Amino acid sequence: MAQRKVGVLVGSIRKGSYSRMLANAMCGLHSDLQCRVIEIRQLQLYDQDLDENPPQEWKAFRDAIRACDAILFVTPEYNRSVPGVLKNAIDVGSRPYGKSAWAGKPAAVVSTSMGALAGFGANHHLRQSLVFLDMPAMQQPEAYCGNTPQLFDAQGKLTADDTRKFLQTFMDAFATWIEKTAAR
Repeated sequence: MAQRKVGVLVGSIRKGSYSRMLANAMCGLHSDLQCRVIEIRQLQLYDQDLDENPPQEWKAFRDAIRACDAILFVTPEYNRSVPGVLKNAIDVGSRPYGKSAWAGKPAAVVSTSMGALAGFGANHHLRQSLVFLDMPAMQQPEAYCGNTPQLFDAQGKLTADDTRKFLQTFMDAFATWIEKTAAR
């Protein structure tokens, strides 16, 4: 299996984000996946009027996405969908029309929730966007991580062994998915 660069987009930008803690825990679980969080906080709202002369932050973000072999999305659920900041990042990366940085990149989605529902709505809503973006999304195993405050210690370290084992299985499957779909 080849070394693959995986861009990780975290849908929560708050300090102490459980989605970020989960993403950080996942990043070291597969030796062939070189994971790097690509920040989205700095992206101003997408405005088509700026496409001819895009902000530097947009250019840097698009270049960072293009440099990746695959994308891992780790997101909480806001109002049965993805947070606005993640949707904005998706829009910035997909434009101008016909020049999407996302096109053809294998993807995986992990949704998180402080409650028991585990972000099912956000997970599936994001997958709808991935279809349009031409990002083959890994279908199995699905990953919904609920009750996230109980998974981490005060320093943000994952302490739930069963969750770690599941995430290991997920990342192993993602590595296989990347190999199967990256050459398309």
